[in-house]
Amino acid sequence: MKKAFKGLVLTAALSTALAACSKDETDKMDGMDHENMNHENTDKNMGNSQGSTEVSNDMLAQFAAAPETMNENAAENVQVMNTKNTTRLDAQDPVRASVLVSQTIWPATHTESQPGTVILVPDDSWQITLAAADLIHHPNNGPILVTDKNELSTDTLNEIKRLNPKGNEEGTQVMIMGDLSEGVKSQLEGFQVEAIEETDPAQFAAAVDEKYASVSGDKYPESVIIVSADEVAKAFSIPAINWIAHMPEPVLYVTKGGIPEATKQALGQRENASLYLLGPDSVISKEIETELNEYGKVTRIAGEDPVSTSIEFAKFKDEETSFGWGLTEPGHGVSFVSSATPDLALAAAPFSHLGKHAPVLWLEEGKVTEPVYDFLATIKPTFEEDPTQGPYNHGFIAGGQDSISFETQGILDDKLEIVQADGEGHGSH
Repeated sequence: MKKAFKGLVLTAALSTALAACSKDETDKMDGMDHENMNHENTDKNMGNSQGSTEVSNDMLAQFAAAPETMNENAAENVQVMNTKNTTRLDAQDPVRASVLVSQTIWPATHTESQPGTVILVPDDSWQITLAAADLIHHPNNGPILVTDKNELSTDTLNEIKRLNPKGNEEGTQVMIMGDLSEGVKSQLEGFQVEAIEETDPAQFAAAVDEKYASVSGDKYPESVIIVSADEVAKAFSIPAINWIAHMPEPVLYVTKGGIPEATKQALGQRENASLYLLGPDSVISKEIETELNEYGKVTRIAGEDPVSTSIEFAKFKDEETSFGWGLTEPGHGVSFVSSATPDLALAAAPFSHLGKHAPVLWLEEGKVTEPVYDFLATIKPTFEEDPTQGPYNHGFIAGGQDSISFETQGILDDKLEIVQADGEGHGSH
Protein backbone atom coordinates (compact mmCIF):
# COMPACT_ATOMS: atom_id res chain seq x y z
CA MET A 1 0.00 0.00 0.00
CA LYS A 2 1.06 3.57 -0.63
CA LYS A 3 2.03 5.68 2.34
CA ALA A 4 -0.45 8.46 2.77
CA PHE A 5 1.38 10.66 5.25
CA LYS A 6 4.83 12.11 4.61
CA GLY A 7 4.95 14.56 7.49
CA LEU A 8 3.15 15.64 10.55
CA VAL A 9 0.80 18.54 10.91
CA LEU A 10 -0.19 19.83 14.28
CA THR A 11 -3.92 20.00 13.70
CA ALA A 12 -6.44 22.20 15.46
CA ALA A 13 -8.76 20.29 17.71
CA LEU A 14 -12.07 19.41 16.16
CA SER A 15 -12.98 16.27 18.04
CA THR A 16 -15.77 15.70 20.49
CA ALA A 17 -16.58 13.82 23.64
CA LEU A 18 -18.46 11.15 21.59
CA ALA A 19 -20.81 10.12 24.32
CA ALA A 20 -23.83 10.01 22.04
CA CYS A 21 -24.78 6.40 22.59
CA SER A 22 -25.74 6.52 26.25
CA LYS A 23 -29.24 5.35 26.99
CA ASP A 24 -30.06 8.70 28.57
CA GLU A 25 -29.74 10.35 25.17
CA THR A 26 -32.22 8.08 23.37
CA ASP A 27 -35.13 10.47 23.62
CA LYS A 28 -33.13 13.22 21.94
CA MET A 29 -32.45 11.34 18.72
CA ASP A 30 -35.73 11.61 16.89
CA GLY A 31 -34.61 14.60 14.84
CA MET A 32 -31.03 13.39 14.53
CA ASP A 33 -29.83 16.66 16.04
CA HIS A 34 -26.21 15.98 16.80
CA GLU A 35 -25.99 19.16 18.80
CA ASN A 36 -28.21 17.51 21.42
CA MET A 37 -25.97 14.47 21.68
CA ASN A 38 -23.53 15.71 24.33
CA HIS A 39 -20.82 16.55 21.80
CA GLU A 40 -18.61 19.15 23.48
CA ASN A 41 -16.13 20.92 21.25
CA THR A 42 -12.71 21.60 22.64
CA ASP A 43 -10.53 24.49 21.62
CA LYS A 44 -6.97 23.29 21.98
CA ASN A 45 -4.85 20.57 20.47
CA MET A 46 -3.43 17.88 22.72
CA GLY A 47 -5.54 19.24 25.58
CA ASN A 48 -7.18 17.67 28.60
CA SER A 49 -9.78 18.65 31.15
CA GLN A 50 -7.20 20.57 33.14
CA GLY A 51 -5.92 22.57 30.19
CA SER A 52 -3.69 22.23 27.19
CA THR A 53 -0.21 20.80 26.82
CA GLU A 54 1.59 22.24 23.84
CA VAL A 55 3.70 19.76 21.92
CA SER A 56 6.54 20.74 19.62
CA ASN A 57 6.98 19.44 16.10
CA ASP A 58 10.12 17.66 17.28
CA MET A 59 8.10 15.82 19.91
CA LEU A 60 5.43 14.94 17.37
CA ALA A 61 8.11 13.46 15.14
CA GLN A 62 9.38 11.47 18.10
CA PHE A 63 5.87 10.23 18.85
CA ALA A 64 5.51 9.07 15.23
CA ALA A 65 8.84 7.24 15.05
CA ALA A 66 8.86 3.46 14.82
CA PRO A 67 10.86 1.59 17.48
CA GLU A 68 14.52 1.27 16.60
CA THR A 69 15.27 -1.88 18.58
CA MET A 70 12.94 -4.79 19.26
CA ASN A 71 13.16 -7.43 22.01
CA GLU A 72 13.02 -10.83 20.32
CA ASN A 73 12.05 -12.54 23.59
CA ALA A 74 8.98 -10.38 24.30
CA ALA A 75 6.37 -12.82 22.98
CA GLU A 76 7.82 -15.91 24.65
CA ASN A 77 5.77 -17.36 27.51
CA VAL A 78 3.29 -14.48 27.40
CA GLN A 79 0.28 -15.29 29.57
CA VAL A 80 -1.79 -12.17 29.02
CA MET A 81 -3.78 -11.01 26.03
CA ASN A 82 -4.23 -7.41 27.22
CA THR A 83 -1.84 -4.59 28.01
CA LYS A 84 -2.31 -1.38 29.96
CA ASN A 85 -3.59 0.51 26.91
CA THR A 86 -4.99 -2.31 24.75
CA THR A 87 -7.68 -4.97 24.95
CA ARG A 88 -7.38 -7.93 22.60
CA LEU A 89 -10.27 -10.04 21.34
CA ASP A 90 -8.32 -13.26 20.82
CA ALA A 91 -10.28 -14.84 17.98
CA GLN A 92 -9.65 -15.36 14.30
CA ASP A 93 -13.20 -16.51 13.54
CA PRO A 94 -15.86 -13.75 13.27
CA VAL A 95 -18.45 -16.05 14.87
CA ARG A 96 -16.38 -16.45 18.03
CA ALA A 97 -15.13 -12.86 17.90
CA SER A 98 -18.69 -11.53 17.93
CA VAL A 99 -19.45 -13.55 21.08
CA LEU A 100 -16.33 -12.17 22.80
CA VAL A 101 -17.31 -8.62 21.84
CA SER A 102 -20.83 -9.17 23.13
CA GLN A 103 -19.58 -10.42 26.49
CA THR A 104 -17.15 -7.52 26.78
CA ILE A 105 -19.73 -4.80 26.08
CA TRP A 106 -22.85 -6.38 27.59
CA PRO A 107 -22.00 -8.10 30.89
CA ALA A 108 -25.77 -8.56 31.29
CA THR A 109 -25.34 -8.91 35.04
CA HIS A 110 -28.34 -6.69 35.72
CA THR A 111 -31.12 -5.01 33.81
CA GLU A 112 -29.15 -1.90 32.88
CA SER A 113 -26.37 -3.95 31.26
CA GLN A 114 -28.63 -6.30 29.29
CA PRO A 115 -29.16 -5.58 25.59
CA GLY A 116 -32.54 -4.90 24.08
CA THR A 117 -32.22 -6.85 20.85
CA VAL A 118 -29.62 -9.27 19.47
CA ILE A 119 -28.92 -8.89 15.75
CA LEU A 120 -28.02 -12.13 13.95
CA VAL A 121 -26.08 -11.74 10.70
CA PRO A 122 -24.82 -14.32 8.18
CA ASP A 123 -21.10 -15.06 8.03
CA ASP A 124 -21.04 -15.08 4.23
CA SER A 125 -22.13 -11.51 3.43
CA TRP A 126 -20.15 -8.53 4.69
CA GLN A 127 -22.60 -6.24 2.87
CA ILE A 128 -25.57 -7.52 4.90
CA THR A 129 -23.62 -7.31 8.17
CA LEU A 130 -22.37 -3.80 7.44
CA ALA A 131 -25.83 -2.44 6.71
CA ALA A 132 -27.38 -4.31 9.66
CA ALA A 133 -25.05 -2.52 12.08
CA ASP A 134 -27.38 0.50 11.96
CA LEU A 135 -29.65 -1.57 14.20
CA ILE A 136 -27.00 -1.93 16.93
CA HIS A 137 -28.00 1.52 18.08
CA HIS A 138 -30.88 2.45 20.37
CA PRO A 139 -33.68 1.56 20.61
CA ASN A 140 -32.28 -1.95 19.98
CA ASN A 141 -29.04 -1.47 21.91
CA GLY A 142 -27.64 -4.90 21.21
CA PRO A 143 -24.76 -6.84 19.70
CA ILE A 144 -24.22 -8.23 16.27
CA LEU A 145 -23.71 -11.98 16.49
CA VAL A 146 -22.26 -13.60 13.39
CA THR A 147 -23.57 -17.04 12.49
CA ASP A 148 -23.54 -19.75 9.87
CA LYS A 149 -26.78 -19.27 7.95
CA ASN A 150 -27.88 -22.86 8.54
CA GLU A 151 -27.25 -23.31 12.26
CA LEU A 152 -26.43 -21.36 15.39
CA SER A 153 -23.28 -22.60 17.09
CA THR A 154 -23.56 -23.73 20.69
CA ASP A 155 -21.55 -20.67 21.77
CA THR A 156 -23.82 -18.28 19.87
CA LEU A 157 -27.04 -19.82 21.19
CA ASN A 158 -25.64 -19.86 24.71
CA GLU A 159 -24.69 -16.21 24.37
CA ILE A 160 -28.22 -15.23 23.38
CA LYS A 161 -29.54 -17.10 26.40
CA ARG A 162 -26.93 -15.49 28.66
CA LEU A 163 -27.81 -12.01 27.45
CA ASN A 164 -31.52 -12.67 27.96
CA PRO A 165 -32.37 -9.66 25.74
CA LYS A 166 -35.04 -7.39 27.14
CA GLY A 167 -36.60 -6.57 23.78
CA ASN A 168 -36.82 -3.24 21.98
CA GLU A 169 -39.82 -0.92 22.03
CA GLU A 170 -41.70 -3.41 19.87
CA GLY A 171 -40.74 -6.34 22.10
CA THR A 172 -38.34 -7.87 19.56
CA GLN A 173 -35.55 -9.79 21.27
CA VAL A 174 -33.75 -11.18 18.21
CA MET A 175 -33.55 -9.73 14.70
CA ILE A 176 -32.55 -12.06 11.88
CA MET A 177 -30.76 -10.48 8.95
CA GLY A 178 -30.67 -11.84 5.39
CA ASP A 179 -31.31 -15.42 4.38
CA LEU A 180 -30.74 -17.28 7.64
CA SER A 181 -32.42 -20.67 7.46
CA GLU A 182 -35.56 -21.99 9.09
CA GLY A 183 -33.22 -24.17 11.14
CA VAL A 184 -31.75 -21.08 12.77
CA LYS A 185 -35.21 -19.71 13.43
CA SER A 186 -36.27 -22.99 15.06
CA GLN A 187 -33.34 -22.69 17.50
CA LEU A 188 -34.78 -19.38 18.72
CA GLU A 189 -38.02 -20.81 20.05
CA GLY A 190 -39.09 -18.83 23.09
CA PHE A 191 -37.67 -15.53 21.84
CA GLN A 192 -39.66 -12.86 20.02
CA VAL A 193 -38.03 -12.78 16.58
CA GLU A 194 -38.24 -10.40 13.63
CA ALA A 195 -36.56 -10.85 10.26
CA ILE A 196 -35.36 -8.63 7.42
CA GLU A 197 -34.95 -11.21 4.70
CA GLU A 198 -33.68 -9.17 1.76
CA THR A 199 -30.45 -10.55 0.28
CA ASP A 200 -29.61 -7.91 -2.34
CA PRO A 201 -27.26 -5.48 -0.57
CA ALA A 202 -28.92 -2.29 -1.81
CA GLN A 203 -32.43 -3.54 -1.09
CA PHE A 204 -31.39 -4.83 2.33
CA ALA A 205 -29.70 -1.53 3.29
CA ALA A 206 -32.82 0.38 2.25
CA ALA A 207 -34.98 -2.00 4.31
CA VAL A 208 -32.79 -1.44 7.38
CA ASP A 209 -33.01 2.32 6.82
CA GLU A 210 -36.79 2.08 6.67
CA LYS A 211 -36.92 -0.15 9.75
CA TYR A 212 -34.87 2.27 11.82
CA ALA A 213 -37.04 5.16 10.72
CA SER A 214 -40.17 3.29 11.75
CA VAL A 215 -38.94 2.47 15.24
CA SER A 216 -37.64 6.00 15.79
CA GLY A 217 -40.75 7.87 14.75
CA ASP A 218 -40.65 7.68 10.94
CA LYS A 219 -37.78 10.15 10.79
CA TYR A 220 -35.00 9.33 8.37
CA PRO A 221 -31.54 10.58 9.41
CA GLU A 222 -30.43 13.33 7.05
CA SER A 223 -26.82 12.16 7.05
CA VAL A 224 -26.05 9.00 5.06
CA ILE A 225 -22.83 7.15 4.31
CA ILE A 226 -22.60 6.00 0.70
CA VAL A 227 -20.37 2.96 0.20
CA SER A 228 -19.73 0.52 -2.61
CA ALA A 229 -21.17 -2.99 -2.37
CA ASP A 230 -18.58 -4.30 -4.85
CA GLU A 231 -16.25 -6.94 -3.47
CA VAL A 232 -13.18 -4.98 -4.54
CA ALA A 233 -14.36 -2.11 -2.34
CA LYS A 234 -14.73 -4.19 0.82
CA ALA A 235 -11.81 -2.70 2.76
CA PHE A 236 -12.89 0.84 1.82
CA SER A 237 -16.52 0.29 2.82
CA ILE A 238 -16.24 -1.63 6.11
CA PRO A 239 -14.90 1.29 8.25
CA ALA A 240 -18.38 2.82 7.95
CA ILE A 241 -19.67 0.14 10.31
CA ASN A 242 -18.25 1.75 13.42
CA TRP A 243 -19.93 5.08 12.76
CA ILE A 244 -23.37 3.62 12.04
CA ALA A 245 -23.08 1.50 15.19
CA HIS A 246 -22.27 4.72 17.08
CA MET A 247 -24.87 6.98 15.45
CA PRO A 248 -28.23 6.01 13.92
CA GLU A 249 -27.21 7.00 10.40
CA PRO A 250 -27.26 4.31 7.73
CA VAL A 251 -25.11 3.09 4.91
CA LEU A 252 -26.67 2.92 1.48
CA TYR A 253 -25.03 1.12 -1.42
CA VAL A 254 -23.84 1.97 -4.89
CA THR A 255 -21.92 -0.23 -7.32
CA LYS A 256 -19.66 0.28 -10.29
CA GLY A 257 -22.82 -0.07 -12.35
CA GLY A 258 -24.42 2.97 -10.77
CA ILE A 259 -26.96 3.85 -8.10
CA PRO A 260 -29.45 1.01 -7.44
CA GLU A 261 -33.12 1.91 -7.51
CA ALA A 262 -33.52 0.91 -3.84
CA THR A 263 -30.81 3.41 -2.88
CA LYS A 264 -32.48 6.15 -4.93
CA GLN A 265 -35.80 5.52 -3.21
CA ALA A 266 -34.18 5.60 0.23
CA LEU A 267 -32.40 8.86 -0.54
CA GLY A 268 -35.68 10.28 -1.80
CA GLN A 269 -37.10 10.00 1.74
CA ARG A 270 -34.84 12.88 2.83
CA GLU A 271 -35.36 16.58 2.22
CA ASN A 272 -31.93 17.99 3.12
CA ALA A 273 -29.62 15.01 2.88
CA SER A 274 -25.89 15.13 3.51
CA LEU A 275 -24.19 12.27 1.68
CA TYR A 276 -20.72 11.12 2.68
CA LEU A 277 -18.93 8.95 0.11
CA LEU A 278 -16.40 6.61 1.68
CA GLY A 279 -13.55 5.71 -0.64
CA PRO A 280 -11.65 7.13 -3.61
CA ASP A 281 -13.06 7.44 -7.11
CA SER A 282 -11.52 4.09 -8.00
CA VAL A 283 -14.33 2.46 -5.98
CA ILE A 284 -17.06 5.15 -6.27
CA SER A 285 -16.68 6.96 -9.55
CA LYS A 286 -16.85 10.69 -10.10
CA GLU A 287 -19.84 10.07 -12.37
CA ILE A 288 -21.74 8.45 -9.50
CA GLU A 289 -20.67 11.28 -7.21
CA THR A 290 -22.12 13.79 -9.68
CA GLU A 291 -25.38 11.83 -9.97
CA LEU A 292 -25.70 11.71 -6.18
CA ASN A 293 -25.74 15.51 -6.05
CA GLU A 294 -29.37 15.26 -7.10
CA TYR A 295 -30.20 13.86 -3.65
CA GLY A 296 -28.22 16.20 -1.39
CA LYS A 297 -24.86 17.70 -0.56
CA VAL A 298 -22.07 15.21 -1.33
CA THR A 299 -18.75 15.01 0.51
CA ARG A 300 -16.09 12.43 -0.30
CA ILE A 301 -13.90 10.99 2.48
CA ALA A 302 -10.98 9.09 1.03
CA GLY A 303 -7.32 8.20 1.13
CA GLU A 304 -5.23 6.51 -1.51
CA ASP A 305 -5.76 3.04 -0.03
CA PRO A 306 -7.84 1.32 2.67
CA VAL A 307 -5.43 2.16 5.51
CA SER A 308 -5.30 5.86 4.72
CA THR A 309 -9.04 5.94 4.05
CA SER A 310 -9.75 4.52 7.51
CA ILE A 311 -7.51 7.24 8.96
CA GLU A 312 -9.16 10.00 6.96
CA PHE A 313 -12.56 8.82 8.19
CA ALA A 314 -11.34 8.74 11.81
CA LYS A 315 -10.16 12.36 11.47
CA PHE A 316 -13.12 13.68 9.49
CA LYS A 317 -15.66 16.05 11.03
CA ASP A 318 -18.37 18.06 9.28
CA GLU A 319 -18.87 21.03 11.58
CA GLU A 320 -22.21 21.93 9.96
CA THR A 321 -23.85 18.55 10.56
CA SER A 322 -21.57 17.22 13.34
CA PHE A 323 -21.09 14.07 11.27
CA GLY A 324 -17.80 12.27 11.76
CA TRP A 325 -15.40 11.16 14.47
CA GLY A 326 -13.10 14.18 14.36
CA LEU A 327 -10.23 12.41 16.13
CA THR A 328 -7.54 15.06 16.17
CA GLU A 329 -6.69 15.10 19.87
CA PRO A 330 -6.14 12.52 22.65
CA GLY A 331 -8.70 10.88 24.86
CA HIS A 332 -10.29 8.27 22.58
CA GLY A 333 -10.77 4.62 21.86
CA VAL A 334 -9.50 3.15 18.60
CA SER A 335 -10.12 -0.31 17.14
CA PHE A 336 -7.33 -2.02 15.22
CA VAL A 337 -7.95 -4.80 12.69
CA SER A 338 -5.56 -6.41 10.25
CA SER A 339 -6.31 -5.78 6.59
CA ALA A 340 -5.89 -9.55 6.17
CA THR A 341 -8.92 -10.27 8.42
CA PRO A 342 -11.47 -7.56 7.51
CA ASP A 343 -14.49 -9.56 8.69
CA LEU A 344 -13.26 -9.20 12.28
CA ALA A 345 -14.01 -5.48 11.99
CA LEU A 346 -17.66 -6.39 11.45
CA ALA A 347 -17.76 -8.45 14.63
CA ALA A 348 -16.01 -5.68 16.61
CA ALA A 349 -18.33 -2.85 15.51
CA PRO A 350 -20.15 -2.60 18.89
CA PHE A 351 -16.95 -1.16 20.39
CA SER A 352 -18.10 2.12 18.87
CA HIS A 353 -21.59 1.91 20.39
CA LEU A 354 -20.84 1.74 24.11
CA GLY A 355 -17.77 2.28 26.23
CA LYS A 356 -15.00 4.17 24.49
CA HIS A 357 -16.75 4.71 21.12
CA ALA A 358 -13.93 3.64 18.83
CA PRO A 359 -13.50 4.06 15.07
CA VAL A 360 -11.58 1.33 13.24
CA LEU A 361 -8.12 1.64 11.71
CA TRP A 362 -6.68 -0.95 9.37
CA LEU A 363 -3.25 -2.35 10.10
CA GLU A 364 -1.66 -3.36 6.79
CA GLU A 365 -1.23 -7.13 7.06
CA GLY A 366 -1.26 -6.65 10.83
CA LYS A 367 1.61 -4.16 10.89
CA VAL A 368 1.83 -0.54 12.04
CA THR A 369 2.79 1.44 8.94
CA GLU A 370 3.80 5.06 8.52
CA PRO A 371 0.28 6.50 8.10
CA VAL A 372 -0.84 4.84 11.36
CA TYR A 373 2.28 6.00 13.22
CA ASP A 374 1.66 9.54 12.00
CA PHE A 375 -2.01 9.50 12.98
CA LEU A 376 -1.38 8.08 16.46
CA ALA A 377 1.19 10.83 17.03
CA THR A 378 -1.51 13.48 16.54
CA ILE A 379 -3.67 11.93 19.28
CA LYS A 380 -0.80 11.03 21.64
CA PRO A 381 -1.87 11.86 25.24
CA THR A 382 0.49 14.20 27.08
CA PHE A 383 0.66 15.81 30.50
CA GLU A 384 2.65 18.63 32.05
CA GLU A 385 2.67 17.77 35.75
CA ASP A 386 0.20 15.02 36.64
CA PRO A 387 -0.47 11.94 34.46
CA THR A 388 -3.36 10.86 36.70
CA GLN A 389 -5.54 13.57 35.22
CA GLY A 390 -5.38 12.14 31.71
CA PRO A 391 -6.53 12.23 28.97
CA TYR A 392 -6.11 8.55 28.05
CA ASN A 393 -6.41 6.57 24.84
CA HIS A 394 -7.32 2.88 24.57
CA GLY A 395 -6.97 0.40 21.73
CA PHE A 396 -9.17 -2.60 20.93
CA ILE A 397 -7.37 -5.28 18.93
CA ALA A 398 -9.55 -7.74 17.01
CA GLY A 399 -7.76 -10.95 16.14
CA GLY A 400 -5.32 -13.47 17.49
CA GLN A 401 -1.57 -13.24 17.29
CA ASP A 402 -1.65 -14.92 13.89
CA SER A 403 -3.10 -11.72 12.46
CA ILE A 404 -1.77 -9.04 14.85
CA SER A 405 1.36 -10.10 16.71
CA PHE A 406 2.19 -9.40 20.34
CA GLU A 407 5.06 -7.29 18.99
CA THR A 408 2.57 -5.09 17.13
CA GLN A 409 0.34 -4.95 20.20
CA GLY A 410 3.29 -3.72 22.25
CA ILE A 411 4.02 -0.97 19.73
CA LEU A 412 0.38 0.16 19.77
CA ASP A 413 0.35 0.12 23.58
CA ASP A 414 3.36 2.44 23.60
CA LYS A 415 1.93 4.80 21.00
CA LEU A 416 -1.30 5.10 23.00
CA GLU A 417 0.48 5.73 26.32
CA ILE A 418 0.28 9.11 28.05
CA VAL A 419 3.71 10.80 28.28
CA GLN A 420 5.17 14.04 29.58
CA ALA A 421 4.89 16.79 27.00
CA ASP A 422 8.52 17.84 27.31
CA GLY A 423 9.80 14.33 26.70
CA GLU A 424 11.25 13.90 30.19
CA GLY A 425 9.15 10.79 30.86
CA HIS A 426 7.56 9.59 34.10
CA GLY A 427 10.70 9.98 36.19
CA SER A 428 9.13 12.16 38.87
CA HIS A 429 5.80 10.25 38.93
